Amino acid sequence: MRHRYPVLRRNLFLTGEFSRELGVKDVTWINANGSEMEDANWGDSDMRCFGMLMDGRAQATGIRQRGHEATLLMVVNGHFDLVTFTLPKHPGGSAWSRLIDTNILEDTGEKSSAKETFATGESYDVTARSLLLFELQPVAATESAQ
Repeated sequence: MRHRYPVLRRNLFLTGEFSRELGVKDVTWINANGSEMEDANWGDSDMRCFGMLMDGRAQATGIRQRGHEATLLMVVNGHFDLVTFTLPKHPGGSAWSRLIDTNILEDTGEKSSAKETFATGESYDVTARSLLLFELQPVAATESAQ
């Protein structure tokens, strides 16, 4: 996965700061309702499921230019029960493809027979103590798949 998705092996430390010049954040933390986490969310001791959205459009090297990598969403559920997670809306894409769900035994990151693509804003049931990885599908790719 790290070889296939360079956003997982960047040399720059992710800061979550908005770059006005590039119009993008490198990482956005997402809560289970699909919106960006706020200060109150970080202090909530009952929050056990959240997402890390790594934007492939963010600066990838020391050169100040927009990246051209895939945008990934990693969801971690440390809760002992199922959590319904809303897949966030994101510029340039209208669907998320599931790459990994650690609760699906045959899901090795390659194509499987289960439903793999989910619309932004759609809910996904994240099972207890699991990790998921989704790739944002560009608008052109999702329109041609329909």
